[in-house]
Amino acid sequence: MITVDQIKRVLPHRYPMLLVDRVTELVPGERASGLKAVTCNEPWYEAVPDDAPEEAYHYPWTVLLESWCHVAGVLVAWEEPNPDVLEGMAMLLGGVTDAEYHRPVLPGDVVEHHVRLARQVGETYMFEGESLVGDATVLSVGRLVMTMRPAAELKSPAGEVT
Repeated sequence: MITVDQIKRVLPHRYPMLLVDRVTELVPGERASGLKAVTCNEPWYEAVPDDAPEEAYHYPWTVLLESWCHVAGVLVAWEEPNPDVLEGMAMLLGGVTDAEYHRPVLPGDVVEHHVRLARQVGETYMFEGESLVGDATVLSVGRLVMTMRPAAELKSPAGEVT
């Protein structure tokens, strides 16, 4: 079991964008599973009025996908962690295809992300997988491409990250 303090040693993400609470399975070069407990105290719910219906608390789809990507990030970076994106290798999302959202995720749900490494070409990784709440699939990812690039290549001539 990989806990949040260990995840923070691998990923650069911090509140409010650290979106995985623990990694429950990790087989380097193959697969990873992780958990995200959704609560009503997350920043995307700040503007929801007190008398809002339950559907107003629908977890944002993009945030759900980002949470899934964090598990993929742990899978890629576990053996060579770099939580400082200004040095070393930076993790970049290349694109997502065939992502399907199946049902809303609400506060109180615990999302279980399953990520499989489908292919690796050099420093480019292709993943597939799904997310579940209980036995129900809430997200399917047909293909996600992620790549690692030297952070120095991402800086402008003035030394700023572009």
